[in-house]
Amino acid sequence: MNAVIEIKNLNYSYPDGTPALQDISFNMTRGETLGIVGPNGAGKSTLLLHFNGILMDQASVKILGLEVHPANLRMIRSKVGLVFQDPDNQLFMPTVFEDVAYGPMNMGLNKADVELRVRKALAQVDMQEAAPRFSHHLSYGEKKRVSIATVLSMDTEILVLDEPTSNLDPRHRRNLINLLNRLNVTKIIATHDLDMVLDTCHRVILLDRGRVVVDGDPQEILGNKELMEKHDLEVPYRLR
Repeated sequence: MNAVIEIKNLNYSYPDGTPALQDISFNMTRGETLGIVGPNGAGKSTLLLHFNGILMDQASVKILGLEVHPANLRMIRSKVGLVFQDPDNQLFMPTVFEDVAYGPMNMGLNKADVELRVRKALAQVDMQEAAPRFSHHLSYGEKKRVSIATVLSMDTEILVLDEPTSNLDPRHRRNLINLLNRLNVTKIIATHDLDMVLDTCHRVILLDRGRVVVDGDPQEILGNKELMEKHDLEVPYRLR
């Protein structure tokens, strides 16, 4: 199968010169769900920002065959939806409808097409009834769902999520996991929630100090006690 994401020899340093990513290389095929795990400071969030060009390096990063380059960013960002860890960083319009409509409107779609996309995206996250509500009145779990809808309304083919289950109670965490499993798109999930990785991901990459330590089967990697402890992680409870 053709790769929808191709990364070859990606390096990135912070403005003070501290290395954040070092020689990252991997591919993803359409429909895969990839978990990215690692200790604090491993480079997970920094890596996510390269998928839609918020950060860029001289390395070869291709999304759906397009180089991540300023000339291609409009097309890439219409296909790669980045969901931030804090939904309040994603929702800034007065109502849920306006938040979800913002992307399609900026694509130049007509009113009918925008409304169709908004309704479809909200249905995908089970938030159809919330369209007229004020975004800042939503619960944290509801805001997480609407944040996902804001990128689905762009007809997203690749969904990139940073710590999607953080600060969720058990019921809303389970609802979000079920939602992610229903979405028929390529997904990249950076998280400390290793049980969620087992529930959602076909594959996992362990990052530490900006490098790929291992890439493979979630149960084999997350169940390796020596490997996990070496990188300041713990084996998920169900694998102990």
